[in-house]
Amino acid sequence: MGIAEVIPGVSGGTIAFITGIYKTLIDSIKSIDHKLIGSLLKFDLKAVWTQVNGNFLLWLITGMVIGILGGVFGVSYLLEQYPEVLWGLFFGLILASVPFMFSQIENRGLSSFILLAIGAGIAYGVTSIPPSEGSTDLLYVFMAGAIAISALVLPGISGSFMLLIMGLYTTIIPTVKAFLSSPELNEFVLLGVFAMGCLTGLLVFSRLVSAAFEKYHDGTIALLSGFMLGSLNKIWPWRNPITLLDKETGQFQNLSFSELSAIDFNSEALKIVKESNVLPGSYFSDPMTLWVILSGILGLVLVYLLSRADFS
Repeated sequence: MGIAEVIPGVSGGTIAFITGIYKTLIDSIKSIDHKLIGSLLKFDLKAVWTQVNGNFLLWLITGMVIGILGGVFGVSYLLEQYPEVLWGLFFGLILASVPFMFSQIENRGLSSFILLAIGAGIAYGVTSIPPSEGSTDLLYVFMAGAIAISALVLPGISGSFMLLIMGLYTTIIPTVKAFLSSPELNEFVLLGVFAMGCLTGLLVFSRLVSAAFEKYHDGTIALLSGFMLGSLNKIWPWRNPITLLDKETGQFQNLSFSELSAIDFNSEALKIVKESNVLPGSYFSDPMTLWVILSGILGLVLVYLLSRADFS
């Protein structure tokens, strides 16, 4: 999940779903309530630890920190040097995960396939939305935080991409960097409101998903499987950039096919915000087709091994 947070377009919720810890994660987040606050005020740390499933969260957070560090230094390098191969790996991971998760539905019927299609349509639509102009209105920032954090709860949806389509990617990320270098009150307020939105969204979404699992288990699995299927649109290995974002100016630039070879896509000042899925023969760079196929197969095998493993 930590590695997924480093890669735009890949959801941490998807990885939780693949590895089978999704329900435990949701229940741990949902356990944060007024009783927990009461235990904290009484300094009853044992009760707090038990209520939030402390052992699980400790190992999860430790793993995420290691994953983020590894992602920053390892996966980021692969994403810059061999993006097609890395996308092929994640494409294989998620493609294999859809039938694996769908098979967990106890009573499959027509409604299951309808919900699968609806989930796929929603995720495809979300990943196809062009970026918009954002706002620094605090209510809007709060809502954006609540929606973006859904990536931790909903597989197939990337938090960074949600910020991008709401027009706040170029607001939140630079504000974080500026605050860390020279803190200002207005930056603290903006980030504080965003963090409160994230916390609120996390608590609300976790309860909704947990209730859905308990009351509509099969339908929830079908819908979330559809989210994962639809998200394949965003991680197809061969994508020609159509629109760039200049992080320094906040300006968008539309590209033609002839311009692609002259642009340094590894520049930190540029971010690809819109792409077009193509076949290897129409790809603007070396498609590395064989390596992409092999990495995709590796992803399929990893999901199979995870599905067979017993972590209890």
